[in-house]
Amino acid sequence: MFVFRLCLIGFSVLPVAAWTGQDFISSAEMDISSCPITYYGQKYETAFVNFNTNRFSVCFRGSYRPGIQNDCILISGGTADRGNLFMLRKEIPTGSGVHKLLPNLKYAGNCVNVLPLKDSEHYVIQQIELGNFGAQSILGIKTLFRYSDANLVADAQVNGLTVLKQTFNTSETNAGVITEVSGCRLSARVYITNTTVIDRSICSTVTCDVSGVATAVSYCRPMEHCRADGRCALKPVCTVTGSTVIGFTSALHSVPDRCSYSLLKSSSLPGLHVLGMFTEKRRKDLSFLNRVILQLNKNGAEISLEQGSRVKVNGEFLTVGAKPQIVHSVELSKGEMGVTATFQDSNHTVSVVFDGNTAIIYLSGSSEVPVQGLCGNSSSDLSQQKLSDYSETGCETQYEDDADGTISCNSTAKWCKLLEEGPFTACNSYVKPEPFIQACTQTLCRYPAEDGLQCQFLKDYAEVCKHQSNVTIEDWTTYTSCSLAPQADCQDMICSAHEFCGVDSSSRQPRCHCRALYASKYKSTNSFGEPIVCGDKSATVTLANCLLEDKGIDYSVLHLNDQSCRGELDNLTNMVTFRFNSGNTCGTVVQANNSQIIYKNSIMTQNISMFGMISRHDMVHMDFSCHYNNPDVKTLGIRFRHNSVIQHISSGEWNYNLTMEAYTSRDRTKPIDYDTTVDLNQRLWVELKTFGLDEDMIAIVTDSCWATDQPSPTRGLRYDLIINGCPNPKDPTVQVEGNGLGTSNSFSFNSFQFTGGNGNVYLHCQVELCVKQADSCIQRCNQIVRGRRSARPKYEDENPTFISVVWTY
Repeated sequence: MFVFRLCLIGFSVLPVAAWTGQDFISSAEMDISSCPITYYGQKYETAFVNFNTNRFSVCFRGSYRPGIQNDCILISGGTADRGNLFMLRKEIPTGSGVHKLLPNLKYAGNCVNVLPLKDSEHYVIQQIELGNFGAQSILGIKTLFRYSDANLVADAQVNGLTVLKQTFNTSETNAGVITEVSGCRLSARVYITNTTVIDRSICSTVTCDVSGVATAVSYCRPMEHCRADGRCALKPVCTVTGSTVIGFTSALHSVPDRCSYSLLKSSSLPGLHVLGMFTEKRRKDLSFLNRVILQLNKNGAEISLEQGSRVKVNGEFLTVGAKPQIVHSVELSKGEMGVTATFQDSNHTVSVVFDGNTAIIYLSGSSEVPVQGLCGNSSSDLSQQKLSDYSETGCETQYEDDADGTISCNSTAKWCKLLEEGPFTACNSYVKPEPFIQACTQTLCRYPAEDGLQCQFLKDYAEVCKHQSNVTIEDWTTYTSCSLAPQADCQDMICSAHEFCGVDSSSRQPRCHCRALYASKYKSTNSFGEPIVCGDKSATVTLANCLLEDKGIDYSVLHLNDQSCRGELDNLTNMVTFRFNSGNTCGTVVQANNSQIIYKNSIMTQNISMFGMISRHDMVHMDFSCHYNNPDVKTLGIRFRHNSVIQHISSGEWNYNLTMEAYTSRDRTKPIDYDTTVDLNQRLWVELKTFGLDEDMIAIVTDSCWATDQPSPTRGLRYDLIINGCPNPKDPTVQVEGNGLGTSNSFSFNSFQFTGGNGNVYLHCQVELCVKQADSCIQRCNQIVRGRRSARPKYEDENPTFISVVWTY
């Protein structure tokens, strides 16, 4: 037991009647901003007082509660249960009696917070005095005569750690104690002012100067970490966050493009190579880590840690859970912090933790490991670490986006320097904050603080500290008002290759966003996806859901002209597909213009308002169409004994074939081939047929057929077989069947030759497409007067183009 018989020299205590200020009985929050106290390196302007079973406490971070970390002065003894606060403004110059008693006290005193403690009869039992000496503070405790037989114990606690415990009795009246409560803080520990000590808990020599500033010099080597027993051991950490790689020696590299780079490779680890793949997010001029690959050289296997906490092994997805599993000698598991892959040989262990944003790579072993790659002692020339085999073509192209006017680099720098303040100081002596501050500042000065990115660098620092030094940074999310919920939700969100998981600006919930390069090619054309694909009597439109969501459009409320026809979302690609075909036209409108048959449809929103008269979303109406072109004028000559001719017709995005075949039998079972002999006046049948047209909507019409004695359809002698879709009335052998009924028709005639000709006859036909409207395409020929027929609807352009096919015999 220490006995003190010291009065508080230099403190002029006022009589009870002169005391003014805030009164308290059991507990209170006291404003001491007019005389703030620097308590072991931390300045406070508020004090919390509390009585509890013969104990009085003065705390600075909230009311005293046993077991809760706080900065407190605890005084046991006495029976006081009430008191008040008085601020005494008094200058105590250096050289005073107080300074002589406390030789580490270097500054003059400015003021004193006086707390007289009383019993229920308002007798003053004790008096607590907290003196402001600039960057330093002192504590005075004075006990008065009324309870002269009491033993008092004063504890000074910092975050629950007792740094001062003094006991004194009161066998004489007006006994008291005075002591300094200023010092330094570092890594949740406190140090006495003007001292230098070896602190083995952080493997460092710590110096605390008179201004309350602590500096620590580690006695561990750069590739070592401090163990709990005060010894140094190898356990370097490499952090890849955003486009920045903070290596094992705290060297910093910034990846400038969207290529792949070597992160870790070593001759001491011949079976392992760790690679990092980078790509853009919201901006084209800044890249982020997208996935991590572990190449296992011994067996040629490859393990890829992907977005959404997914794992690929040799290109195939593998289900990974909380229970570790061994795959190709690598232990894989999934937890709250992402996917962990651990590679181990006889001497070393490499662990990679990837959460979709950040990769933390731990290396430990029985000996120091020479490391190449961006995590090691690589040169500043990043091109030497670039891996062309794993990089996409054009990945090295660098872009310059417009500066974001909403970003203040000064505010960004201030935010990032939080890593040197508050709860983060508990780790500053273990993990250097400067590289993380630099990475944070460089990124946030160019990239908007979206998607939890502002808090990502703080989180990364806390995680590295926890793994490297076993120090958990308490309450840093509360201190910084950071919420990690969107980041956590993104860990299990599956986005496609052209997307990334981020926070929606409206709902503040995570969703898949389009990457900047992918979105730019559509924004330039104000479109939402790929061009229409016109297939075999069908049409398909594919839209990117991320582009729709950027405009606040919910794909599920979109439909075609027929509201029952809606888009289908592919869960792997996040592309939305709308389609129609001949079996389900989905309200498609068919039109004819001067040279085309057009199928039109539209993608639109439901005509429903969730808010009655108002809507908070744009209405959507996107037209699209497919068409058949009428055949171009072309000529193809083939000898008649080659029984058929086929021409491939290209019609925009829709294709169809037109064929023409000749037969010697009515049932068209005996085609004319190379060896067939055709006699004069022999009956021949010719069929024109199409493949690939929509037979429910379109018919073909043979408008005319004629023969010439020259290859050209417009030269030499001419003899007409079909005129205006009907048989030549001057030739009774000509018959036409099924003209305009569907996608094929036929005609027949008796063979002939030109009198005085060269023995060759060339047959030409003109064919056109017709939109079916009831039976409007059918050719009705007057059987009595062969030259007349019923009217047939024509296109808007009365001069359509035709195709000419030539037969020769």
